[in-house]
Amino acid sequence: MPSCSAGSEEDRSLANRIFDQFKKAEMEPWTDIHYVQLQTPDSKRPNRVLFGVDVYEPKGYLAYSAPRKVEGKLVYGNYGRQEDLDVLQKKNIELKGNVLLLRAGKISFAEQVDNAATKGASAVLIYPDAQDYTYVADTALYGHVHLGSGDPYTPGFPSFNHTQFPPTQSSGLPKIPAQTITANMASALLHSNSLLDSGFKGGLPSVAYSLGGSENITVEVNNVLVNREIHNVFGVIKGFTDPDRYVVLGAQRDAWGKGFAKATVGTSILIELAKAVHEMVENDGFRPRRSLVFASWSAGEYGSVGATEWLEGYMSSIDKRVFTYISLDGVVMGRGSFMASASPLLRPMSMDDPAYPFLAFSGIPSISFHFISPNAYSYYGTNLDDVDRLNYATGHLTSETVAAAAQFAGQMALRLVHDHLLSLDVGRYSSVITKAVVRVYKRISQLSQSGQLKGVNSNWLNRARGSFQRAVMSIKTDIQNTDLSDKEACRILNDRIMSVEHSLLSPYVSPIETPFRHLLLGRGSHTLASIAETTDMEQLHIQLALATWNLQGCANAMEGNLWDIDEEI
Repeated sequence: MPSCSAGSEEDRSLANRIFDQFKKAEMEPWTDIHYVQLQTPDSKRPNRVLFGVDVYEPKGYLAYSAPRKVEGKLVYGNYGRQEDLDVLQKKNIELKGNVLLLRAGKISFAEQVDNAATKGASAVLIYPDAQDYTYVADTALYGHVHLGSGDPYTPGFPSFNHTQFPPTQSSGLPKIPAQTITANMASALLHSNSLLDSGFKGGLPSVAYSLGGSENITVEVNNVLVNREIHNVFGVIKGFTDPDRYVVLGAQRDAWGKGFAKATVGTSILIELAKAVHEMVENDGFRPRRSLVFASWSAGEYGSVGATEWLEGYMSSIDKRVFTYISLDGVVMGRGSFMASASPLLRPMSMDDPAYPFLAFSGIPSISFHFISPNAYSYYGTNLDDVDRLNYATGHLTSETVAAAAQFAGQMALRLVHDHLLSLDVGRYSSVITKAVVRVYKRISQLSQSGQLKGVNSNWLNRARGSFQRAVMSIKTDIQNTDLSDKEACRILNDRIMSVEHSLLSPYVSPIETPFRHLLLGRGSHTLASIAETTDMEQLHIQLALATWNLQGCANAMEGNLWDIDEEI
């Protein structure tokens, strides 16, 4: 299955082919159409970087950059993490009004640009450093800088019809220009820096990685918005007992460049799994208890646009009905090691993970996984992501590794749709919540002792944590005392288990302003992590109260029966 750019004729053609495959497998396919705004380079006015007499016109770009021309001193800022920029400020390097040169990696492009903008930088340039990437020095990088997901011009609601909603835009859109440049371009810029040793060492040859701040650089971004019609394609194998409960497997099919590891592999696995499960139902007597939904997303490269628009459009229909989302994006990027990200399990999920909107926006337990090599597959997100390079990364065992990835995803999905009781351990959240509450508790104690904060007590938050722990024990006790062959009893228990992730979405923030509403894993002032760091005492007081009741509400939902609700708070 080839990959293609979102909204193109090739994308539509591939969507139709997937639709036909689902139809042949008698999966009652349907198409979900959205009209979204994507950002692309202007063919008549290329993006440019001007430094002294040198003029660069990079081929790569960052979608949703602010289109603007700015000038400032060039400052090198390592990966652009908060701790990196703090180092610059401690060295008295001015960031306000200057252009930050950052190397890709560690955090998403969107987070890099947001961190820079918060410090007052006028623009951001991002390049692949030889220490982190192994490909040739003139390779272009592609990505997006929307600190969110979905169409940023319809935040919180679906892009079914632009005339239906008032014009608005996501609070996660950057207000400064951002552009990717090649390693060769970055090397030329860094050679001209001579102000102060940064202490940030990379892998470019004969480069001192000094901080700079002495010479002006001009960044000109001329990206334009384009309207595109995108098609998400779905097929379903309906459950025999609880058809209104779903497990969703999804893969994006679009990519910048060839996108073999990023889109082709996942799309191929999606189709082959659909065929295999259909054959199990038709020929082997397999009777899944719940429904399996197979989803092919468009515009994944722009920040899970297709998937997020579907979530926004059908939240009332899928609310608490989707038991788990399994992402098939980038599942094979090498061989020899395995890495997985899931809600409270395994590794924390990063914001640019394709499964992140399902978790932090919709409260759906989610997982993404990757077969990787000891050396990272550095072609991901570039136009060098092709079958030959992936073959090299897997030791020419790509087909075997893809088969292993398909088996892993398939076994996980089959267990989720077959078992009477969901294999989701709500107790895994206990340590995550405890760590977050302890951070808030310490912060409030420090502020109270210093006299900065008065009349605020974190004991209420700790009591809500206790209610959560008791609710976890209540579910575990009820599981032990329940006949797991009793379908109705299991359904009630499953509903209680499924309430956890959804109830951790804050009801006190708007998805328009704060799409990732998750109390623990989201982003925004409502999260426990933000409360533990805020310097606004009034906001701390308010957000602490709301977070406390958010957590208590989750505990109440887990109890199930009104008469069992914990009243100790």
